[in-house]
Amino acid sequence: MRFAHVIAAGATPEMSVSRLAVIQDDRALPVAGLFEGAPSRLQSLIEGGDPLLARVREAAAAADVASWHPLDAFSFASAVQTPPVILAVGLNYAAHSSELGLKADKAPTVFVLWPNSLTAHDATTTWPRTLSESVDYEAELGVIIGAPARDVTEENALDHVWGYTVVNDITARDIQFSEAQWSRCKSFDGFTPTGPFVVTADEIADPQDLHIWAIVDGQTVQDANTGQMIRSVATLVAHLSQSATLLPGTLISTGSPGGAGYSRDPQIFLRDRSTVTVGIDGIGQLTTHCRIDG
Repeated sequence: MRFAHVIAAGATPEMSVSRLAVIQDDRALPVAGLFEGAPSRLQSLIEGGDPLLARVREAAAAADVASWHPLDAFSFASAVQTPPVILAVGLNYAAHSSELGLKADKAPTVFVLWPNSLTAHDATTTWPRTLSESVDYEAELGVIIGAPARDVTEENALDHVWGYTVVNDITARDIQFSEAQWSRCKSFDGFTPTGPFVVTADEIADPQDLHIWAIVDGQTVQDANTGQMIRSVATLVAHLSQSATLLPGTLISTGSPGGAGYSRDPQIFLRDRSTVTVGIDGIGQLTTHCRIDG
């Protein structure tokens, strides 16, 4: 199934509360109205486990035509809103680690993204010029944990994945290379767009066989396949679960392929009024509008 957090088009700021919806082609079906106690947030749906997902699936299949609404009657909120934690993996594609001049170590580079960085498809991300003029894009596959994962094997790791989404791991490169850790440079407000959709794991036959790409101001800048990851989704989940339980709803951003703006000649950074779209075939495409203050 495909889900999104949607907001009724034209809603006033006071009324612009997002709600979970099933997405089918160009239609949206609000989940909360399907049955008494139905979840209005993705996190609640995930925490309800397989029985709740099965009930939502059954109710959506039985919903009458009048319950569905045109998708263009809504805007989007962040596909992932209240995860227990956002774990990001760096240097997980050889081309990207090479172009940044950084070594892909034997163990994955892992850091935490701050929740204020989450934002939606088609939203505008704004940052002050005084903080950075070297802001970069990174198309990434987002993995969402379902069943708690503690010390799982690679063979069983994908059984703990609830679904997948698209992430743009926006990065202030000048800050990244001036500090020892990477959380702050990637956690400005709005620096982690997600969505617009979350696709359940059963819809993705192989997370290591997905076309991933990015377009900045009309130019294709990243064009790769998730099979080029140094460490697969299963490997990452197994590794991360060794030290701590991965709780339901945990978002793992699995790294970006080559083609970052920092390494291009000439360099391509996100400018005032830039538009960047990152996408993964079979999951969706995620657009961010950029504004620079000052």
